[in-house]
Amino acid sequence: MPRRGPRPGPPREDGPQRIAKLLARAGIASRRDIERMIADGRIALNGEVLTTPATLLESLKGVTVDGKEVKPAGAARLFLFYKPAGTLTAARDPAGRPTIYDKLPAGLPRLMPVGRLDYHTEGLLLLTNDGELKRQLELPSSGVVRTYRARAFGDVSQAQLETLAEGVEVDGVRYGSIDANLERRTGRNGWIQLSLTEGKNREVRRVFAHLGLQVSRLIRVAYGPFTAEGMRSGQIGEIDRETLFRFRHSLKSQAPKREAPEA
Repeated sequence: MPRRGPRPGPPREDGPQRIAKLLARAGIASRRDIERMIADGRIALNGEVLTTPATLLESLKGVTVDGKEVKPAGAARLFLFYKPAGTLTAARDPAGRPTIYDKLPAGLPRLMPVGRLDYHTEGLLLLTNDGELKRQLELPSSGVVRTYRARAFGDVSQAQLETLAEGVEVDGVRYGSIDANLERRTGRNGWIQLSLTEGKNREVRRVFAHLGLQVSRLIRVAYGPFTAEGMRSGQIGEIDRETLFRFRHSLKSQAPKREAPEA
């Protein structure tokens, strides 16, 4: 179980930066969500509603969201949460189903999930207060491996599972390489461990259905070097400063030197 440690400082960058990036780092929302908020007229600077996420600023002084002043970005923090099955990775649900925020303890900072786990999937979910860290962790180009264990009903051979390493197209959607290994089988039920780097919506369930398998339980056991080992359903812990610093540095070294400009 990770232990709480001193908080790491935010990355230092010189010069003005896009407001979408600054607000994401402050934990308001992801860059994409912030761009939508700007389009909806919800973000202002010194009382003037902004119209473009390309606005360059030195700081968030004078910036408001829904009329409320934005606090400066705090130190980046990363939490490990064991998401229970039967919860949504969302802030709220119009249908009234429970969300991860219903299960989190009081007193935490504003946290954003890194990627998503669907309603029926359980296991490791990373949470952060830093939009830039969230973006780094989610980008396939960062090469962060997600590891799952699936209990599936149906007949499949190891040879069939190994074909997934080349990627597969299902209903017009192309899924990247998946490393899958059959752990054990009882009758027509088997446990399969698999690793991937894309994490598209319901990827595991859709790819397995393509192989004729019905997933009855899906657990994410690891996200990069972080694991759910020893964690109970609903439990949360924080990554210590040194571990987070080293992990962020490894992401920077893996990431491409240049990224396509934002729209």
